[in-house]
Amino acid sequence: METKPIETPSEPIDGAPALAALRWAADHGCGVEGAPALTSPLRASAAQHRAVTLEDARAELDRLLLGKQPDEGLEALRLTGALDVWLPEVASLVGFGDGEWRHKDVWKHTKQVVLQSVPRLAVRWGSLLHDIGKVKTRSIEPSGEVHFFGHSEVGAAMFRKRVGQRLGFEGETFDRIHFLILHHLRASQYDASWTDSAVRRFSKEMGEGLVDLLDLSRADITTKRPEKRKRGLQQISELSACIRKLQEEDAKRPPLPKGLGLEVMAAFGLPPSKKIGDLFKALEACVEAGELEGGHDAAHYLEFLRANAERFGL
Repeated sequence: METKPIETPSEPIDGAPALAALRWAADHGCGVEGAPALTSPLRASAAQHRAVTLEDARAELDRLLLGKQPDEGLEALRLTGALDVWLPEVASLVGFGDGEWRHKDVWKHTKQVVLQSVPRLAVRWGSLLHDIGKVKTRSIEPSGEVHFFGHSEVGAAMFRKRVGQRLGFEGETFDRIHFLILHHLRASQYDASWTDSAVRRFSKEMGEGLVDLLDLSRADITTKRPEKRKRGLQQISELSACIRKLQEEDAKRPPLPKGLGLEVMAAFGLPPSKKIGDLFKALEACVEAGELEGGHDAAHYLEFLRANAERFGL
């Protein structure tokens, strides 16, 4: 009977060369003097990169992104081979759309967005990942026009299902990065035709992520055409100023006028009851949602109730 040779366990893979490469890339992102030039990168195999602990990898990736030269750090990361292992969704942007389809190189655009973004960790990660859905959503018209319909939603799903899990994001940081990817185009949709109610709705929907979103929106403007860049930045500034103005106005005046309950009872023939309180709360919710403007006289809200009588059970 033939006996099979006893298999000896393979030697564990040493992740030290990969960790050194990650640190080299992070040094470039931080602008550390004396780091070897990008022309002589530190490389490591995919297996060596996978041998690096998540904690160590995240520490170096975070350090790279928060540096003064994150664009150079990202290019260094690509040269080490780490981008393919830890961020294959970002690696797929390299060379994607480099002029063949008449639109900008998404990898170059991404590096510039990260560089232009404020050095807050969630914003830098959101900047790096905001366009990862483009590879899966590119469509080309017969005219050669390129579209990426739904890339925000697709990119957010990719982060939620894969990227965020792989890199160990949790809690508020996970939620904020997902939020930024999902909504990164929203602020750029603003124009002067938006009503105060529309701005209030936008501000409320964006919630605590509003400041980060506006900062990412500014960073996402990478056009080389000065006039287009100026218009884009002005658009975000106008939206931001409008939000501030409305917040200041709303803070100065109560959303609903005093005595509105009495006016509602008289207008609809209602007795004092819990229903009056419920109607008042419903109107406040409409104001908070941006559906209804606060600060008007009672007649304004009575007209709204009449127009929506069935909805409010009147």
